[in-house]
Amino acid sequence: MNQFKLTTLILGFIVSFGVAQAATITSERGVEFMVVDGHAVNFDRWSPQQSIELADGTHQLVMRFEDEVKRGSKEVIYTSRPYVFELTVNGRDMTIGLDTRLSAQSQASSYFASGAQWQAVYSNDEVKPLVATVLEGDGFAAYSNMEELVAKYNQANGIIFDEGESKNLNELLVEVDHQGKVSIKGDSVTQLKLWYAKASDEERKAFRRWMIDQE
Repeated sequence: MNQFKLTTLILGFIVSFGVAQAATITSERGVEFMVVDGHAVNFDRWSPQQSIELADGTHQLVMRFEDEVKRGSKEVIYTSRPYVFELTVNGRDMTIGLDTRLSAQSQASSYFASGAQWQAVYSNDEVKPLVATVLEGDGFAAYSNMEELVAKYNQANGIIFDEGESKNLNELLVEVDHQGKVSIKGDSVTQLKLWYAKASDEERKAFRRWMIDQE
């Protein structure tokens, strides 16, 4: 099996005792890496499977299924919408894909319409289900600029990349008790990161001007 290493993605490494901790993440046949930690993924040449290396920590991946399937006696290309999910890397190599093999167009259409199930399979055959969200786009060219689409998704959901990791600031700051009462937690720096992540470009510019005036 040929695997091609990603050369355009700059990785953040966590160093322990001078050794960088990382793992090789491989896509299942017909599954494509699109965006990793906010950066579009590009490979030197096409391969039915792709591999990247990620440092230990939490990362955001955007992937889709695109492969040949049968429509009657003909072979056609079926392309799913992109899916976004968080992946925790702990030094263990894994393969990411779907929980079933898709061979027919009707099967693929039904599978994705009913909710695709993504999973990570480790080298010891351990299987871990992954919670994936369809990345929605509007219009004919909705997915032509994946980095921009992912950036909008992250802004809307309070997701940032901090010290080489993907962090959902809503989950870090918002707490709901058993009675449904919502409270804000976390330090002031994390709260500032949340509001800045959700702000529009104009609001960010206004905030930066305000910061300069305070100095």
